[in-house]
Amino acid sequence: MNYKTYLFDFDYTLADSSRGIVKCFRIVLTRHQYLTVTDEAIKRTIGKTLEESFSILTGITDPEQLESFRQEYRLEADVHMNVNTRLFPDTLSTLKGLKKRGARVGIISTKYRFRILSYLEEYLPKDFLDIVVGGEDVKAPKPSPEGVLFALEHLGSTPEETLYIGDSTVDAETARNAEVDFAGVLNGMTTAEELRNYPHKIIMQNLGELVQ
Repeated sequence: MNYKTYLFDFDYTLADSSRGIVKCFRIVLTRHQYLTVTDEAIKRTIGKTLEESFSILTGITDPEQLESFRQEYRLEADVHMNVNTRLFPDTLSTLKGLKKRGARVGIISTKYRFRILSYLEEYLPKDFLDIVVGGEDVKAPKPSPEGVLFALEHLGSTPEETLYIGDSTVDAETARNAEVDFAGVLNGMTTAEELRNYPHKIIMQNLGELVQ
């Protein structure tokens, strides 16, 4: 595959932050006496907004209560998230390989941009990434195409020369809505069968297949 622009999801695509995510959800859920939610259930919500995830896990639909949970989670994430996040083994070599080809590389995530950047500054040179669009940068979260379209405009890229890489059906929907090609990677909780229900160029076992 030879695209000019590669846009990546973050959680379960570039990095495994599930340990930190589960820990933060567990603290908030336990505080409010939601004691029966499993780690598996929490992991299945990764990639959705925090409000969506808390609603799925608790059944709560009241926007104010969900917003309160989100704020509590964010405070816990400031403490627990980055120290419990690990890049996948082929993340850095893949990103550097794509840049070496002259490609533009960015991240589109529901995770906060500042948290992604603060984590990656240990691993990547400053200004290595051409763009990072986080949850605080858009009005409508994925699968809205807003983040991807913003990135394309910022980078001067066209949909035809862009590949979006993610691990979830939310990512696949995002790519479809933005009318860009999609590559699925099986780093997360979503199966190949689930991803194949959406338009895709490839379903990969790992990110290294992008630069083979």
